[in-house]
Amino acid sequence: MTHRQPVRVSDLHTFDTIIDARSPSEFALDHIPGAINCPVLDDDERRIVGTLFKQTGAFEARRVGGAMVAANLAVHIRERFADRPANWRPAVYCWRGGMRSSSMVTWLRLVGWDAQQLAGGYKSFRHHVVAQINTLCPRLKLQVLCGATGSAKTRVLQELAARGEQVLDLEDFACHKGSLLGSLPGVAQPSQKRFETLVVSVLDNIDIGRTLFVEGESARIGRLAVPLPLVEHMRAAPCIEIAATPQARLAYLLQDYAYLGQDAAGLADKLSFLKQQQGTATVLRWQQWAQEGNLASLFAELMALHYDPHYQQSQSRHFSSWPQRRQIAADDLSAKGIAAVADAIQGTP
Repeated sequence: MTHRQPVRVSDLHTFDTIIDARSPSEFALDHIPGAINCPVLDDDERRIVGTLFKQTGAFEARRVGGAMVAANLAVHIRERFADRPANWRPAVYCWRGGMRSSSMVTWLRLVGWDAQQLAGGYKSFRHHVVAQINTLCPRLKLQVLCGATGSAKTRVLQELAARGEQVLDLEDFACHKGSLLGSLPGVAQPSQKRFETLVVSVLDNIDIGRTLFVEGESARIGRLAVPLPLVEHMRAAPCIEIAATPQARLAYLLQDYAYLGQDAAGLADKLSFLKQQQGTATVLRWQQWAQEGNLASLFAELMALHYDPHYQQSQSRHFSSWPQRRQIAADDLSAKGIAAVADAIQGTP
C-alpha cells in the first residue's frame, strides 16, 4: 500500500482502472476517457441527500447518505470488482475529489487494493481539458479539408485515418453533420463538455510535429461550439479544397442522407427555417418534394440555391489562406473516388 498523495490528471495513465464515483447522470454529461461508472450514490439517492442537507442539515444528510454509500460500495466490491487481483491499482474521482471518492478509496484500501484519489476530482480534469485546448490548438500543424456540401469530406477524413494519417473528426464527436439537415436520426448531440473532452482525447495523443487533418467547420456544429482557439487556428491554416462536380455531390448526398426520406414531415419542418432566406414559394416547393420523397430534386436545388452560394461566401471570408488553397478535382465520390482523393492529398500519383 503506497498511501501517497492524491494523484494528478497526468498520473492517470499509470493506473489499471479509472473509476468515476459520481451519479450516472453526471457521468453521462462528461467523464474522463476510459473511466467506468461505479456510483456511490445514484441520481435519486443524490437528490435525497441533497434535499436532506438543505432541510435538516449536514448530520442527517450524512447519516442517511452514509448508509446508501455503504450499500452501494458493498455491491461494487461483491460484483463489479469481484475478479480484481490483489495488486489491482484503481484511481477514483468524484466531482471535486471529496467525500464520494474518498469513501470509495477508503473501502477499497481496506480490502487491500492500492486505490488512489484524483486530486480535485472531475473539476481538475475539466481544467486540464480547457488548458490543453488553449495550449495545443495554436501549435497544431493543421491541413483543413474544405469543399461544398456533398463533397464527402468526412469520408475522405476516414480514409486518411485508415491510412495512418492523424485526423480530428469534429462531426463524429459532435454527432452532427454540421448543416441545417445534419442532425442524426435518433442520436442526440453530446454536452459541450463531452465534445471538448473528445477533442482533447485526440490532442493528448497525437504527434504535434505531424500534420493533423480536420474538416473546415463553422464555429458551430449543430448546437455545439467548436473551441475558439481551434476555430482561430483552423482559419489561418492551409486549405485543401475537394472540388467535386455537382453530379458527384448529388449522388453522394442521395446516399449519405437517404435516411431523411424516412421522415418526410421532419424534413419538411427543418426546411421551414429557410423561408426568410429563400422565400416562401421556394421553401413550399421543397417541402412538397420532401413529402413526395423526391430527394433528388430537393437536394439539387438546395445545393444550387442555398448551400453553394453560402459556401463560396463563407470560405473566402473565414479562411485567410483561401486564395492559395490546393484544389483536388473529383468527378466520382464512390469508395474508389474517395480513395483517389486521399491519394492526391497524400501526394500519391
